[in-house]
Amino acid sequence: MNDFLNAAPAARPESQASIIDGSQANFMAEVIEASQLCPILVDFWATWCGPCKTLTPILEKVVSAQGGRVRLVKIDVDKNRELVTQLTRMGLPMQSVPTVVAFWQGQIADTFSGALPESEVKRFVEALLKLAGSNPPAMDLITQGRTLLEQGQAEQAAQYFAGALQEDQDKPEAWGGLVRALLALGDEHQANELLAQVPAKLAEHPEIAGARAALALAAEGRRAQGAMAGLEARLAANPNDHEARYELATALNATGARTEAAAALLDIVQRDRTWNEDGARRQLVKFFEAWGMDDPATMAARRKLSALLFS
Repeated sequence: MNDFLNAAPAARPESQASIIDGSQANFMAEVIEASQLCPILVDFWATWCGPCKTLTPILEKVVSAQGGRVRLVKIDVDKNRELVTQLTRMGLPMQSVPTVVAFWQGQIADTFSGALPESEVKRFVEALLKLAGSNPPAMDLITQGRTLLEQGQAEQAAQYFAGALQEDQDKPEAWGGLVRALLALGDEHQANELLAQVPAKLAEHPEIAGARAALALAAEGRRAQGAMAGLEARLAANPNDHEARYELATALNATGARTEAAAALLDIVQRDRTWNEDGARRQLVKFFEAWGMDDPATMAARRKLSALLFS
């Protein structure tokens, strides 16, 4: 992964204009009026507040990573007591510090108190951006990466997925996308190394499970591809050679022939559901994970599988 991360589009530089100190004098302009253009986070803090010293740097980091999509206004409550009093009278929830209030289009959109971990702050900001109709930078990069991968531009796709990971390593879509791009480039070794770096909390996410299945199938398919002619000859001699049909399905999948690969496994299910302890159906489910549940080949094969199982 390091090669791609080093060559990935550079992470967005910190925007000084996205983080400012607020006061009663500029609150209307920098918060209320500015929130008509983009979401504004207001960090109410104090110099004597221990949790504030933990939260404020996290807020600055998360906001800086958004490339101007959201801004942070920091207000020292001791220096702005009159402002805090006015806002409290207007219903602003200000029971303690730190308190963070999100404004969008002149109104309070959300709020939280206390020092949240970075992952929770990211989720708070992402929800705010979603409300405002804007995607976080990492999601924009992931979307572009997926489009490029679908167009067969795996190397460019890998750069975008790696760029998304530079922005936010908690995005399973970026990890999974980069694994798939590396597989498309034929680099199974680096794809394996990348999967080993996935954070433990994301390990069972469907995006990661699908990428892991795709990698396993690629290895199986590579071994089976060289034997395709022999497998086809075995089936011609004995249509009930389920082992040969199973291996042929894996080889077909490795060549990108998804419809044919699914058909081979469905044939086994139809002929002998119990073969190899339901092995054909289990391999088909692995295909679905690797292809993605919204892939046309997945949806078509799932319908056929359901018809076979429940007819």
